[in-house]
This record gives sequence, structure tokens and C-alpha cells, in this order.
Amino acid sequence: MRVLWFSNSPALGAEFINHNFRLVSTGGWLYSLNKVLQNYVELSVAFHYPYKISPYKYQDTKFYPVYTGNLILENLKTRFWNKVYDIDFLEEYMSIINEVKPDIIHIHGSENSFLCILHKTKIPVVVSIQGNLSVYYHKFFSGFHGKYLNKKNDTYNIKTLLFGRDSFNRGYTKMKKMSRIEQKHIKLAKHIIGRTDWDRRITRVLAPKSKYYTGNEILRNSFYEKKWNNKIENNKIVIFTISGNTYYKGLETLCNALYLLNSLGLDIEWRVAGISKDSLINCITKKELGEKYPRNGLILMGALEENDLIKNMQESHIYVMVSHIENSPNNLCEAMILGMPSIATFAGGTGSLMKDGKEGILIQDGDPWAMTGAIIEFINNPDLALEYGNCARKKAISRHNKERIISELISTYETIISNK
Repeated sequence: MRVLWFSNSPALGAEFINHNFRLVSTGGWLYSLNKVLQNYVELSVAFHYPYKISPYKYQDTKFYPVYTGNLILENLKTRFWNKVYDIDFLEEYMSIINEVKPDIIHIHGSENSFLCILHKTKIPVVVSIQGNLSVYYHKFFSGFHGKYLNKKNDTYNIKTLLFGRDSFNRGYTKMKKMSRIEQKHIKLAKHIIGRTDWDRRITRVLAPKSKYYTGNEILRNSFYEKKWNNKIENNKIVIFTISGNTYYKGLETLCNALYLLNSLGLDIEWRVAGISKDSLINCITKKELGEKYPRNGLILMGALEENDLIKNMQESHIYVMVSHIENSPNNLCEAMILGMPSIATFAGGTGSLMKDGKEGILIQDGDPWAMTGAIIEFINNPDLALEYGNCARKKAISRHNKERIISELISTYETIISNK
């Protein structure tokens, strides 16, 4: 079976780029899926990249980088004209399709321009839902008022010198345009792969004529090999969260909850990966919360490598996900497969990942009081927290079983091909 992916990342091909060109590239969770699937099908991967690289073969996969233009010029276009891609690379996409001659095409994510091939090819196409920009755009201001949209970060570096100080206005306007493009194209999709009730329900609206298939994600290998074992036994509680420099990731809820925990006299160290002290979202949160911005216990760690992530998760007592909108966040899945007692906002698809009151605690997004109460519940009941973590681990091990995921994906491919 010949399979062609269109992906937002180079997947396994990131290893080749990093080694041969000394360019920073990431594979994301698709790296893990690519590494296993190439053993069962003839796999090719097309992806956007801001440097000119010829097609290459790495391990048993063929990779087709689609050059998106000079990095600096494209960033300037994005900054000043809110440039987004729609059908810009359609001719190149079709050229890759004609060269590969796949039995099936798999588009990972609905937020990029790859969907424009839907009305151009007769080869069966299936689209995986990762997030959904239409819903993310709708939820953009869940955490903060729009008055902070144009607030700029006062930290200067080479990026800010070239492109101006960081602001969320560009991302918001770009997301608005991209969500319209997404809605225009996805309605033509005949086959959808998703993982949660959330993506199944929204695609019944956005792609009403499509058939829906379930397909889970393979996590990073290290998370299958490690296990959390740090039961709450002392007065100091370490909490861990993976977040990002984005409006709707819930940093303000986290900070409000930590402020409440401090006011109750609890000794809390809340470590946050993905956000640094000079991140714009932290500057905005400080301004918004004022005196209620936590003065103690907040550790903003910035970006962490995989091994450092796991080390910090194993050193922590509780994992907390605070986002206002997610589909199936890998950070929560990784905490669950480690067996960490977890608390998450009931946002997007998290209710499909973790059962409230059995595998963890779900709370309404944006509610720091309920979040604080859930943390106290674990602190006061360490055996219950341990039980939830064990149940979560069993659930995650089953859900992210590599062999079953590959088997189900190939079965989905075969079903779509046979019914074309």
C-alpha cells in the first residue's frame, strides 16, 4: 500500500534535517507514528519548510519538503499583511501526488493549506483532526480581554529586532483568516479521523457528509518506558504543567489558583514548562492580576527537552492542565501514561481522555476556585490521588498501544481504499 502524508511537521524526517543541515526541526507526535508505520506501508511525507531542501529518503520513508519561501520575508509578510496560505502550493502538492501515485492520501491537521487538494484529486483522502482553528478562534479570548491583544513584550532579541516586539494581534488575525480557509475546504472532506467526542461532534457540523473513524496517537517512546512514583507524603507539594505562550492556554487560571493556595498557607511549588519569565503571556498575566499575581511558588521553566520534562514530571506530585480549549492534549496523555494524579479543565476533548472521579478530576475551564479545591482534594487524600493515577495509566496504556493504533490505522486506510 502506498500512503502519502501531508503534515505540518517533517515527522521522522526531522532527524535527517537536524543531522545533515544543522537546522532546528521537530517531528512532534507524528515522529513516533511515522517510525512504526513505515514498517507496514510504502510511506511518503510532504511538509512545509522555510529552507530549500531536495526530496530525500530517510530510513524507509520518502520525504518531500515544500519550500514556503525565505524565512525572513515570509515572517515580514505574516507580520505586516497577515499572510496565510490557501492554494499557493496546490501545483506543487499535485506534482508530489503525481510522483508518489499513492493509494491513499492522509492529511494531518485541518489548519494548513493541504486541504485545497480535496477538490483536485480523485485519490481517496482522509483528514485527521488535530485541533480546529474555527473553535480555537471562537475561544481565543477565554483567558483575557481583547485589550491586551496589542500589548508588546519589552524584551529585545534578534527576533524582535527583525520583526518587531511580540504581540498576539498577529496570531489572532492570522487565526481568523486560517479558520475561514479551514471551513471552506473541510466541508469537502469525505473521510475524517479523530480521537474524541469533541472532534467527532464538530466535524458533523463542519464536514457533514464525511465518514468518521477513530484513530489514537502514538506517544513519545520515553513515556512508555517510565513510571511516576511520587506519592504525596510531605508538606511541600510540587505541581507540574505544560503550557504555551498563548492567550487561551489558561495561565491566568493557574496563577489565580496558586494565589489561592498560597493564601491558604499551603507550601506549593508550581513548575510550568513552555513559558518563561519574559514570555508575553506572563507579562500580560502580571498586568491583569496585579496584586493577585503569585509572588511565591511559580517556577516558569521555558522550553524543556523530553528527558527534562519526564524528570520534572516524576519529581512532581500532581499534573494540572489549565487550557480553555484543547482536543486531545498530548501533555495530559503523557501525564496519564506515567500514572500521575491529574487534574484537567473540561475543555474540548479532555472528557474523552480522562474519566472524572475515576482517572482524574475534571473542572470547568477558567475556574481557579474549583481547580484549587481539586488540588486540595488530592493533597488531603494521597491514596485517592494514587488510585486515580493508576487508573489513568491503565487507560492510557490501552489507548496508546502502538500495535493496536497501527492496526486500526491500516484497517481504516484499507476500508477507505476499498470503498472509493
